[in-house]
Amino acid sequence: MKKIFRMPTPVKITGRTSSITNAFVNGIIPVIEPTEEEIESALETLGMDKDHIVCAYCGNPYTEWDHFHPLIKDKMPTGYISEIHNLVPACGKCNQSKGNKYWKTWMLSDATLSPSSRHIPDIEQRIKRLEDYEQKYAPIKIDFEEIVGKDMWEQHWANCQALHDLMQESQKHSDKLKTIIKNTLS
Repeated sequence: MKKIFRMPTPVKITGRTSSITNAFVNGIIPVIEPTEEEIESALETLGMDKDHIVCAYCGNPYTEWDHFHPLIKDKMPTGYISEIHNLVPACGKCNQSKGNKYWKTWMLSDATLSPSSRHIPDIEQRIKRLEDYEQKYAPIKIDFEEIVGKDMWEQHWANCQALHDLMQESQKHSDKLKTIIKNTLS
């Protein structure tokens, strides 16, 4: 019976620190809505149109638009933002697998669910189209600290660190509570 039963994974407060960091990055990233013409042009460059949109990486039906260049790397913003020239149609498998990796390295890697590991037959054509897309549309990349100033930038990350510190303290307190509560069950 123990082979068919599995306890839920215990949740830790500190298990959510990456969500906090991502919120601090995504909270400052501008979102620029594209025009219909920009969407049409992007799709055309990728060999698609409004009636035939597929994952730019593998060709499966698209479910979302992926940030072609990641917004976050090493827990800090890369400078790229959410705008049409930094977005391509993607399927959930590719978007999840790619994460914050460089698109071409990921496509050719043996990462789980990468186009290469899934043996996508037209991978070279897809890479060429994405290279053309990257060449044609330079995505906006900005220096956030330069724009807001050193003091505001440092305060933003001090606030993030303060939350991480509070999460650590809260985890310790939570562990004590759990021990006391569990001991009452013995």
